[in-house]
Amino acid sequence: MGADDKAQNTGEKIAGKAKEAAGKLTDNERLEAEGKGEQAKADLKNAGEKVKDAFKND
Repeated sequence: MGADDKAQNTGEKIAGKAKEAAGKLTDNERLEAEGKGEQAKADLKNAGEKVKDAFKND
């Protein structure tokens, strides 16, 4: 996995956690759900990058 991709995915996950926390603090369910969605999206991207890396090494 490229370092740039990994850093970008980590940044997206952190942003999602921040959004989720802000949503919890303000009782904004939409913002909280948005944050959880961003975290899941970043996790999926990381998983996809790991799969690509596994095939590159073969």
